[in-house]
Amino acid sequence: MLKRLLLFVVGLFAGVGPVPLRAAGNVVLIGHPSVPRLDRMAVERIYTGKIVEVGDQRIMPLDLPPDSPVRSRFLSRWLSRDEARYTAYWTVRRYVGKGVPPLEVASTADVIRLVSTKPGAVGYIDEADVTPGMNVVAR
Repeated sequence: MLKRLLLFVVGLFAGVGPVPLRAAGNVVLIGHPSVPRLDRMAVERIYTGKIVEVGDQRIMPLDLPPDSPVRSRFLSRWLSRDEARYTAYWTVRRYVGKGVPPLEVASTADVIRLVSTKPGAVGYIDEADVTPGMNVVAR
């Protein structure tokens, strides 16, 4: 809150008006309509390859690129890992034949498109990008 106020005041004195600041929102998981609600443990197990099905539904997790701020927030909040630990985890897991990492897509728009069209697809997006009708499976 103090940071926003400071940016507002600095912007006024600089003659450029208030400086917009988009606060980083929560990261939520969205899923195809066939995907049920998920708890924190299920999300962690899906994104670490420890489960590939929920109920009778095969799950297809989606990841944003490593340089994505949303991915960083997802890894921190949902998996308690940073990018280096997550990449190292999947490097070892793939090497020993214990699975493949989630499918990496280029953007939030790709996550939304795939989740809406592929049964079992799940992906994370910024809560600000959620629109009516999306199946939010975990908050």
